[in-house]
Amino acid sequence: MAVRHRLIKRSPQEVWAVLADGTRYADWVVGTASSYPVRGRWPEVGSAIGYEVRVGFWSLTNQTVVRACEEGRELELEAIAGPLGTARVAVELRPWGEHTLVVIDEHPLQGVGGSLHNTGLDAFIQVRHRAMLKRLAEVCEEGRGTSRSAPSARTRPEPA
Repeated sequence: MAVRHRLIKRSPQEVWAVLADGTRYADWVVGTASSYPVRGRWPEVGSAIGYEVRVGFWSLTNQTVVRACEEGRELELEAIAGPLGTARVAVELRPWGEHTLVVIDEHPLQGVGGSLHNTGLDAFIQVRHRAMLKRLAEVCEEGRGTSRSAPSARTRPEPA
């Protein structure tokens, strides 16, 4: 299990506003090129966003589903990565004075990721979380990462 935390110099409400906007997912989640609504009203339980991962000329579309949500405090997601499997990603916001301590806890659930889960994979996830929390802090603290354009309904890729 990979757990990482970071102090973000904004209130929990300001951090939650970014998490609660499914179209901003690509602004802070490492490896994600764009995100768009798939069903429901993000971040209500059962709602989903689609996202595209691009590496060079290669791209893959996936979905993330909200499995639990305590507004302003906790968001539990299931990232569905097609043949790679699924992962549980929990984001917890803890008030820390005027700021927010953000804790991310992720582990593979099913598929290849779940079968091959080991300390090496956890180390990779830790590195990814460090970058992800840095990006989230930049978006929240500096207003960077203004929402990337979601694909239009005509060009939106179909999730795997």
